Amino acid sequence: MRWRGLAPLVHFGSPTAVIGYISDNLLLPILDFFYGLVPSYGLAIISLTVVIRLALFPLSAGSIRSARRMRIAQPVMQKRQAEIKARYANNPQQQQQELGKLMKEFGSPLAGCLPLLVQMPILFALFATLRGSPFADVPYTLNLKVLPSDQIAAVEPKPFNSPSHSIFVTETQHVPVIASLDQGTKLGVGDSAQVKLHTKTGDSFDSVIAGVENGEAYKPSWSVTKGGEVVSVAEDGTITALAAGDAVVEAKIPGLAARSGFLFIKALGQVGFMTDGAVNWDIAILVGAFGASLFISQILSGMGMPPNPQQSTANKITPVMITGMFLFFPLPAGVLLYMVVANVFQATQTFLLSRESLPDNLQQILDQQLAQQTVTATASGPATRLPFEPKGKK
Repeated sequence: MRWRGLAPLVHFGSPTAVIGYISDNLLLPILDFFYGLVPSYGLAIISLTVVIRLALFPLSAGSIRSARRMRIAQPVMQKRQAEIKARYANNPQQQQQELGKLMKEFGSPLAGCLPLLVQMPILFALFATLRGSPFADVPYTLNLKVLPSDQIAAVEPKPFNSPSHSIFVTETQHVPVIASLDQGTKLGVGDSAQVKLHTKTGDSFDSVIAGVENGEAYKPSWSVTKGGEVVSVAEDGTITALAAGDAVVEAKIPGLAARSGFLFIKALGQVGFMTDGAVNWDIAILVGAFGASLFISQILSGMGMPPNPQQSTANKITPVMITGMFLFFPLPAGVLLYMVVANVFQATQTFLLSRESLPDNLQQILDQQLAQQTVTATASGPATRLPFEPKGKK
């Protein structure tokens, strides 16, 4: 029983639609393939991450090369730009021509942005894929507004359809599911409306899970997450408007692998550094590995470059800040696993590209910068020992 052949209804009117289309039609088939080879969702995450990163290697390599070259050329470019603007202050046309020659010689500082922008939709789609089924429970959120009975009659019903999410009902079978409200998200006091979970072809989600073994395990749970005095919701998704106001109703479909472990990870869908006062050490290890790999990647990006005190400080502070944020940011363990693998891949890529030879003009500038740095360090003599430093430390 496969739903891969269902004709997709694609609307590219929003970034969310594009990301969903890439996830459904590119990433999930790759995930299926690797899970078929090695039935482990943890290994499938690693394999999927490596494949996508390899596919994007030419684009990300272009960004890394451009950043490396701009770091070398920027001081010279800034000096020459100032000279050109001063020399041709009264001749804008000649000024633009000379600036164009300068860009042709060293390249544009924006050259590395285009490859980054091109790959972003795929990386966002990969991130979204690992936050959804089968790795985590999938929520469908409906923001409702209940109006008094005398006001609802003047409101024109506008059907509501949520974004589509691919729901795994077996290890290799998944179906895109949408939540709909035929009369829209505005209700009158005393009215009732049923949320319909269905596929893009109109089949109800209940009929889908009825056709698979242990399908009852994927029945959605319903809850009112805001405005419990405004609406109530039954187990079949029927919403009853109780009083005027705003409310939020959530349907959550269990993720097939959300509670599956991998290596030291207790559950791929587990979220949070702390649970009921207890530390989730698997999450802590993943976040620590993320910070360490980010720090190493930033250090490698400066290999062979003249020291930059400001950049060096940022390289030390940024990993600490981001790591601290992710300790309390609600990301599933499966997403953190992806982020660690992606950082290791990025660090390896940065190391390899840092050993590439530079164009002759940039190599000459770099040699001059390194020589100047050596002269400056020699002229300044040994560093002064601070009172709290041990003797003999330079």
